[in-house]
Amino acid sequence: MQQTLSKILIFIIFTRCFTSCDAVKRVAEDKNLLTKNTVLINEKKDNTETINSLLYQEPNRKILGVPLRLHIYNMARPNRDSLFENWLNKKPERKERLKNIYSQKQVDKFQQSVLGFNNWLKTTGEAPVIVSEEKTKKTVKRLQDYHINNGWFNVKTTYNINKKENQRAEVEYKVETGKGFILDSISSKVASPTIDTLYKNIKENSLIVSGEQYETANFENERDRISSELRNSGIYHFNQDYVSFEIDTIGTDKKVNVGIQIQDRAIRTPDSIRREPFKVYHIDEVNIITDYTFENRGKPFQDSIRYNGYNLYAYDKIRYRPKAITDAMFINPGTIFKDIDRTRTYRYINELRTFKYPNIEYVENPDYTLTDTIRLTPLKKFSLGLSADVSQSNIQTVGLSVNPSLLIRNIFKGAETFQISGIAAIGSSDERNDGDPFFDINEIGIDLKLTIPRLFSPFYTENIIPKYMSPSTRISLSTTSQTNIGLDKQTLVGTFNYNWYPNTKTTNKLDLFNIQYVRNLNVDNYFGVYQNSFDLLNQTAKDVNFTVDDLNLPNPDNPVNEADEFIDYALAENTPPEISTEQRQTINGINERKNRLTENNLILSSSFSFVKDQRTNIFDNNFSIFRFKLELAGNLLATASNLIGLEKDEDGRYELLNVAFSQYVKTEFDYVKHWDLGRKNVFAMRSFLGIAIPYGNSTNIPFAKSFFAGGPNDNRAWTAYSLGPGSSETTNEFNEANLKLALSIEQRFNIFENLNGAVFIDAGNIWNVLDDVEDDRATFSSFNSLKDIAIGSGMGLRYDFSFFVFRFDVGFKTYDPFYRDENRWFNDYNFRNAVYNIGINYPF
Repeated sequence: MQQTLSKILIFIIFTRCFTSCDAVKRVAEDKNLLTKNTVLINEKKDNTETINSLLYQEPNRKILGVPLRLHIYNMARPNRDSLFENWLNKKPERKERLKNIYSQKQVDKFQQSVLGFNNWLKTTGEAPVIVSEEKTKKTVKRLQDYHINNGWFNVKTTYNINKKENQRAEVEYKVETGKGFILDSISSKVASPTIDTLYKNIKENSLIVSGEQYETANFENERDRISSELRNSGIYHFNQDYVSFEIDTIGTDKKVNVGIQIQDRAIRTPDSIRREPFKVYHIDEVNIITDYTFENRGKPFQDSIRYNGYNLYAYDKIRYRPKAITDAMFINPGTIFKDIDRTRTYRYINELRTFKYPNIEYVENPDYTLTDTIRLTPLKKFSLGLSADVSQSNIQTVGLSVNPSLLIRNIFKGAETFQISGIAAIGSSDERNDGDPFFDINEIGIDLKLTIPRLFSPFYTENIIPKYMSPSTRISLSTTSQTNIGLDKQTLVGTFNYNWYPNTKTTNKLDLFNIQYVRNLNVDNYFGVYQNSFDLLNQTAKDVNFTVDDLNLPNPDNPVNEADEFIDYALAENTPPEISTEQRQTINGINERKNRLTENNLILSSSFSFVKDQRTNIFDNNFSIFRFKLELAGNLLATASNLIGLEKDEDGRYELLNVAFSQYVKTEFDYVKHWDLGRKNVFAMRSFLGIAIPYGNSTNIPFAKSFFAGGPNDNRAWTAYSLGPGSSETTNEFNEANLKLALSIEQRFNIFENLNGAVFIDAGNIWNVLDDVEDDRATFSSFNSLKDIAIGSGMGLRYDFSFFVFRFDVGFKTYDPFYRDENRWFNDYNFRNAVYNIGINYPF
């Protein structure tokens, strides 16, 4: 062991020495390779992203302390093309011999491949960063400007280039900030009386506050704020250029006196510029052209309507109900001009999915009013879509599906959209018998979806959810039928929900009702799908010498009946003596799971979802997302069943359509936080808590509403559905429960270009709680059950294709509750027992 460690140590030292010498291979003799930057601010080292981003030069990026891309670059020959030509022409017979053996074309291709590989080394690698005194001085200037802009007006910055041996150098920057300047008195001078009145109402929210340190960014943002507030208060001609600041620091003992000046409106004439006080503008008329096209411009209108003060025109015939169009308008006749009304109108019209991006134009009138013309260009009434998919799973060799769709716009003349989507799929199962057709799996379905661009309600809701929140109603109905796949089933799903957006970062969704009906058609094939359960049952039958023939699937003699017969035999009131208590518990668990997964489901639920997404754009790496959902199911049906006096079945449950409907309450909390550490380094965290509690008409949660653990977006050291519940020794193909805890942290970093890496730790599990499961290992009974939280760790690679990220992760079981009372740490921490995950985009 000591000899092995010594060899490894010698190898590492040799490798570092070799790469160290090779690093300056392409550095000229009179130049130096930049190896380190140090920034000292008031004698303290500052390595924050804010300061590092100010540096014009940074050392070559390193991976595990080695500048890998620099070494790749150094492998390339500087003048490979001329070297190849010299080699080829050095001996006249060499070129002729190659031509005779290969041909001129092949020799040219050989040359191109040699040069191509050399160029690939250059582009993949990273050229050595040579210390530049000019760039160092520019960095000093940038450091000085940054501190001045943040209130340190007397800052002093210097630098020192420390040249080392072997053509290396380090640069040290020193910043002495001095005392920061503090804002003191703040005064204002406003020329226009109208602006002065409006400014007094908004200045209390000023970003320039006495007692705070001076920051240039606050002054720039205050200009934008004042301009935005005034443009939303009727001042049509106002912009940021009319706001200026006077800064006085003379004899103030490092205090800043600020004067805010807002000038009168500047009106340009051919000879001069005159100034006039600003006036508040009102909207006089709003004209809406409902079928504008470039070809129609200048033609006379053939149809017009005046509705609620709006003028609607059409070159042909107005094909929309006036209210549907005017409801999308935030620019209202008779109101003052507000810039935000135009923005909201743009957004609302786009969300209708009925028109192209609109054109909104204001025309100024002499009496300080505006006439607004909104040109709407309709999209085609009908749109066809078609997608296809090829798939493979653990129950089918190959599957083919097509998804045609038809979108109908303005179907009821209220800018509604109606979409009809279908699915048709065929597949070849792994369990085909002789004589069966190759495609023995099929699925067919249809989905109807109606979107109404407002809250569809008999009540007036504008005071509760105003239209600037872009409310919409969605009504959908879908049905599918599967045959010869799994248990075979028919499903019917209907939803009626409201969506609205209080602001750009918040999304609300209310499912007024969501009804799901699932009918299993091929219950007899249960053990054909859940073969692990069947194998365990079959082995138990063999162990106790059950008299019926051995159970082996697939079997044309329908061994499922034999499996059911053995279950009935083992769970008889008088337990057969050859079956132990432990075996009976195992068989009883298999039977309960079979009954649970083969029973038909009827779910009528209502739910509310809230999402707070703080991302500013898709490139933002410093944000948080909070999601909350509350779902209630079965209460309406239970109340109605009780009122009309329905009889209960033998299990004490009400039935509707011969199905015992589900009754439960379910809630989920999901929080995601990202910290941008700079240099394409991101630390990400996700936490999740979900619980579903059955009551009344249910003793457990429907499979579709339960939780599972494992998989590429959960605990990546376990495959999906394979973890939990708790520390139970389950052999089920799909493990689920009604309580879930999960926590993941991930450090993401850039390797080079679009290739990124990550290291992660995932923790969590699922448990049963307050339902009919009695296995102590599977239930959450107290905080002591938290010891069954599984921990996985691993690493991964991500390649960013801009429009999506391809992800590959390797997860290792670090703490495995399956080992129960044994040591649970690092038992299967190896590549043989690792789980390999492939995914699209980041897991959270």
